[in-house]
Amino acid sequence: MIGPVEAVLIIPASAIPILALVSGYRLGAALNILACALTLGAATALLFTAHPRSDLIIIDDFNIFLLVLTTFVGFTTSIFSATYLAHEIETGRLTPLFLRFYHAMYQTLMGAMNVALVANNIGLMWVGVEVATLSTVMMVGIYRTPEAIEAAWKYFILGSVGIGLAFFGTILVYLVAQEVVGDGLPAMSWDLLVKSAPMLDPKLLSLAFVFLLVGYGTKVGLAPFHAWLPDAHAEGPTPISAVLSGLLLNVALYALLRFKMVLAGNASAIDVGAIMVGLGLISLVFAAFMLYRRRDIKRLFAYSSIEHMGLITFAFGLGGPIANFAGLLHMTMHSLTKSAIFFAVGHAAQKAGTQVIEDIRGLLQISPTVGWGLMLGTLAILGMPPFGVFASEFLILTSAMRQLPWAAPLLLLALAVAFAAVLARVQPMVFGETNVRRLPHPPALLPVFTHLGLGLALGLFIPPFLADWYARAAKLIGG
Repeated sequence: MIGPVEAVLIIPASAIPILALVSGYRLGAALNILACALTLGAATALLFTAHPRSDLIIIDDFNIFLLVLTTFVGFTTSIFSATYLAHEIETGRLTPLFLRFYHAMYQTLMGAMNVALVANNIGLMWVGVEVATLSTVMMVGIYRTPEAIEAAWKYFILGSVGIGLAFFGTILVYLVAQEVVGDGLPAMSWDLLVKSAPMLDPKLLSLAFVFLLVGYGTKVGLAPFHAWLPDAHAEGPTPISAVLSGLLLNVALYALLRFKMVLAGNASAIDVGAIMVGLGLISLVFAAFMLYRRRDIKRLFAYSSIEHMGLITFAFGLGGPIANFAGLLHMTMHSLTKSAIFFAVGHAAQKAGTQVIEDIRGLLQISPTVGWGLMLGTLAILGMPPFGVFASEFLILTSAMRQLPWAAPLLLLALAVAFAAVLARVQPMVFGETNVRRLPHPPALLPVFTHLGLGLALGLFIPPFLADWYARAAKLIGG
C-alpha cells in the first residue's frame, strides 16, 4: 500500500510523462492542477500519520512544515498558470508544444523539491535541489527570446557553480561522517549525522560548510551569489517567478539549515550562526538599496525576494527559539505573499503588454481586483500591520535588539529604504491614469486573495496547533 510519503513523490513523477504527451492545452492544465491537488492532499495526510525512520526518508516537524507549504503554493500556482498561459498561447508567445514541456517541467520541479525536503540522505537531497534548479533553468528560457535565453544561460552557469560547490561540500561531510558512523547510507543520514556531530572532525566539517554555504547560498539568492535571480524572474513565465521566490529559495535554505543543525552540535566547528547573520545583513541592505534602480516590475520584486531571504537567513543565524520561530513564520508569510504579488503582477503585465513600471498605470480603473491584489500584496510584503509579515519582522527585530543590538539599526534602515522604494514604484501603477486594456479572459484571482487572506489571518491570530508546530520546528533547528 502506498503511504502519503510515497504519494508525495510518486504523483509528480507519474504526471511528468502524462503531461508531456497530452496535446490539448486545457486538458494539460487540468491534469497539472489535479496532480498538484493530489500531492497537496498527500502532504497534508502526513500530519496525521506515523513516520517510521529509514535511511532515505525523514519526516519531522521541520520538513512537514515546508512540505505542506510547498505543495499548497504549488497547487495555487498551477491554478494561476491555467489562465495566465492561455493568454500566452493567444498572443503567440508560447506554442502548444512548449505548453506540454512547461507542464511536464512544472511537475518535475514540484517532485524534485519534495524529494529534497523528505530526503534523510545528504546526497539524495543534493540531487533533489539540483534537479529542481535545472528544471527551472529550462522553464526560464521557454519563451526563446534572446533575453530569456541569456537569463537561462546565466542561471545555468551560476547554478552549475553552485551545484559543484555543494556537491564537493556534501562529499566532505560524508568523508567526515564515515570515520564515526561507518561507510554507506548511515554516513549520509541526517538523523545520524546530528547524533554523531560532537564526534566529527571540526576542521573538515567547517571546511565542508564553506563550500555548502556558497553552493546552496547561490540557490537561496544571497548576495553576492544572487546575480542569476533578477534575470530569471524578469525573463521567465510569471508562474515560475512565483515558484522561484515562494518555494525554491526556501528549499535551498532548508538544505543549509540541515547542515547548520549538524555543525551546531559540534562545539569546535565554525560559528555558522555568525556567518549567516553576516550574509543575511549584506543581502538585506544590498537588495533594499538596489530596489530604487529597478524599472522592470518583476525585477523589482526579485530584489525584494533577495531582501526577504536575507532577513530570514539573519533570523536563523541569530538562532534560539524566538528567532527561529520568527524565521519560520517569515518563510511562510514571504511564500504566500510574494507568490500572490507575482500572480497580480503577471495579470497586470499582460494587460499592459509590458513589464516596464512606467508603462503600467491605473490598474484600479481597468481592473479593480488586479489593482487591489497588487496593492494589498505590496503593503503586506512591506510589513504593514495587520498582515503576517509585520508580525514576523517585529519578532526578528526584537530578537536582534536582545541578541545583537548593533544589527537592529541596520535592519530598520534596510526595511525603511525598501518600503519607500517599492511603494514609490507600485503606487502609480495602481492609482495613476490608466493606459492598460482589458484581457480577453478573466484573470485567475482566487489564488491572489486566498494567499493574501491567509497572510492577513496569520497576522491577526496564529492557531495554537500551528504555533506549536512552529515552536517544535524552531527547537529542532536549535541555536
